[in-house]
Amino acid sequence: MYAIEVARTGGPEVLSYVEGSQPSPGVGEVLIKAEAIGVNFVDTYFRSGQYPHELPFVLGAEVAGTVEAVGDGVTGFRAGDRVATADAVGAYAEYCVAPADLVASLPDGVASDVAAASLLKGMTAHLLVKSVYPVQQGDTVLLHAGAGGVGLILTQWATSLGARVITTTSTEAKAELSRRAGAIEVLGYPEDPQQFGAKIRELADGGVDAVYDGVGKSTFDASLASLAVRGTLALFGASSGPVPPFDPQRLNAAGSVYLTRPSRIHFVRTRDEFAWRTSELLDLVAVGTITVTVSAHYPLRDAADAHRDLEGRKTTGSVVLTP
Repeated sequence: MYAIEVARTGGPEVLSYVEGSQPSPGVGEVLIKAEAIGVNFVDTYFRSGQYPHELPFVLGAEVAGTVEAVGDGVTGFRAGDRVATADAVGAYAEYCVAPADLVASLPDGVASDVAAASLLKGMTAHLLVKSVYPVQQGDTVLLHAGAGGVGLILTQWATSLGARVITTTSTEAKAELSRRAGAIEVLGYPEDPQQFGAKIRELADGGVDAVYDGVGKSTFDASLASLAVRGTLALFGASSGPVPPFDPQRLNAAGSVYLTRPSRIHFVRTRDEFAWRTSELLDLVAVGTITVTVSAHYPLRDAADAHRDLEGRKTTGSVVLTP
């Protein structure tokens, strides 16, 4: 089979298209034949070495396709089932294995590319709007990168829960996508944090109830300045770089606000929790409450191009690889 291997860390150029052996499912695992492979910003962290990993390794964790075989102890799946997971080992490949407890069955009406483009991002959106800061009807929230994969899903989800969503984007084309997803106001990325915060407080009558910030370094100060008293800042990514160390007293000065850095692994600790998040997501996708935009399909061998476009903010919505 063919796969994308990382033998040394670095830029997109380190992604190598190689031929290797097909894996076999171990105890409690399923072997998945890929139809579509999700490309996520976290993949660039592993590729670059920001997140350490033993070398060499096959990149990726998100895939949708069909079950090829099951390992010992697996009773919930059989060959031919349509499935998706965000926890595969080496998903940038024609075949990969994943723990059965973290594999979701795909409902009718959810295509493989949509599933591969939405499972990880959708679970992230779910934990943010249902657990980290549970959105209530009448809330106003701020979301950075509103035209990204997580951003478009989260905007639709929060809007369906009765919230008003303000977003940021980098271009007018992306702003239009964000508006279509339900954003009531779309702003450019903040240049002056205090001016941006003042604008948000004007729009949100004193500040937003929550900020969902996956950008990090370049937006953190503006996010903090945008919160209402006792608001919540959920820093769930760092596409612009990690936030530098800061004095926690700033949280007091901002209005006794809350800061959290959630990780999905801490919000999918059991099979039941995984099933709750994925079933709610996939059901909403199936009925059209959440529309997932797959903006580009790259052949597996062109994974480096997908990474360049993702890091260069040339993509909107989600992108997938196809074997």
